[in-house]
Amino acid sequence: MSAISQQVLFDRRLIDRYNRAGPRYTSYPTAPHFHQGFGPEAYLREITRSLEEQPDKPLSLYVHIPFCDTVCYYCACNRTVTPDRTRAAVYLEHLLREVALAGRLFGTRREVVQLHFGGGTPTYLDAGQLTRLMETIRQHFRLAGDETGEFGIEVDPREMPPGLVHTLRHIGFNRLSIGVQDLDEQVQRAVNRIQPLELTAHVVEEARSCGFGSINLDLIYGLPFQTLARFRHTLETVIGQLRPDRLAMFNYAHLPEYFSPQRKINPQDLPAADEKLAILEMAITVLTQAGYVYIGMDHFALPQDELAVAQRQGELHRNFQGYTTHAGCDLVGLGTTAISQIGDSYAQNLKEIPAYYQRIEEGKVAVFRGLAMTPDDVVRRTVIMRLLCDFRLDRSRIEERFGLVFEDYFHKEMEAVGRMIAEGLLTEEGPILQVTPGGRLLIRNICMAFDWYLGNMEQKKSFSKTI
Repeated sequence: MSAISQQVLFDRRLIDRYNRAGPRYTSYPTAPHFHQGFGPEAYLREITRSLEEQPDKPLSLYVHIPFCDTVCYYCACNRTVTPDRTRAAVYLEHLLREVALAGRLFGTRREVVQLHFGGGTPTYLDAGQLTRLMETIRQHFRLAGDETGEFGIEVDPREMPPGLVHTLRHIGFNRLSIGVQDLDEQVQRAVNRIQPLELTAHVVEEARSCGFGSINLDLIYGLPFQTLARFRHTLETVIGQLRPDRLAMFNYAHLPEYFSPQRKINPQDLPAADEKLAILEMAITVLTQAGYVYIGMDHFALPQDELAVAQRQGELHRNFQGYTTHAGCDLVGLGTTAISQIGDSYAQNLKEIPAYYQRIEEGKVAVFRGLAMTPDDVVRRTVIMRLLCDFRLDRSRIEERFGLVFEDYFHKEMEAVGRMIAEGLLTEEGPILQVTPGGRLLIRNICMAFDWYLGNMEQKKSFSKTI
């Protein structure tokens, strides 16, 4: 495969035409279609099948820490806000038992090549608790070496006492993701996240000094009181003073009917739609001029970063942890709400902490719902994931892999594809569908054309707009 172009273009005509709500496709089918007909027994069967069919298949572990000390008003995550740290200690005891149970199910033959702690706020746990958790994971799973494994943790600089960064590196983490959102003080006050630049800069400096291989920063555009000038200042400061290897720039979706903390945000304080789009256009220009390449969705990376290299080589992958360089793994989710992907199935843990505790105390897996993919799901997942990661689709490869004729199998979808070609989102050359630079920002819309569930099943969730 030839190297993949990473050029992106802000095309207001296309955005105005296509910008509507749609899934983010961390999975296909998406999580709203999981059901309780797929429960613990089905999950265990899928594990057995996977171990029998691919005993050496690598593993990816996701560990969910649901606690936060204070609430950020923009937040749409599954988390529990409490200053009572004893609750985390109780949660940790149950999580350790779940790690041991999962270790018994999978054994140590399979190598863990990817590990990620997410939240909530993983650094809500103190150094001793995080160390104990990592030691337990190492006891029950076989982790890859530091040179080949990708072991990341999300951190909040406000929850980083002296020495914690060095502890994280010492116990095995080599990737750091830091929440920033915005540096402007008025914006920070409006979303209840006061985080001075100096606090973040100190964490970044410490992480670099002790050998973290990649540092990601999260920003959000569309927050209250953001303006073009203010967000430009944030972006230029982040690039100039922090220079992260990766940068995620998320679109704030104001959905207070679904996420109660957002009711603290006055919608009149949010930037108007035109200003929000202007912020996005400016950000793309500033980041690309600073040397970052557009990976996809909300993500940018420096050209030498693993994500950018993997995309150029056609080896990028996407799962519930976002874009990743590790394809072909079974993903094991640990903790409340965590989602596993075993073979061609998904399984999600219980969301409520008391129910999760009860299941773990019974010595059972915490899964409460999931989905076993149909053959059609597998075909469509492959198409959607290749578009998301490569911004191109070789239809001949789909035909060869699944034994089908693409135009016949997707005859209904090809009408939408034809429109997108005519309107400039895609080009067609032989079997190759190529996403144009202007279409890359609208990749979710392109993928939606191949999503069977959008047109045939009731949607249980309101999605954010694609831009």
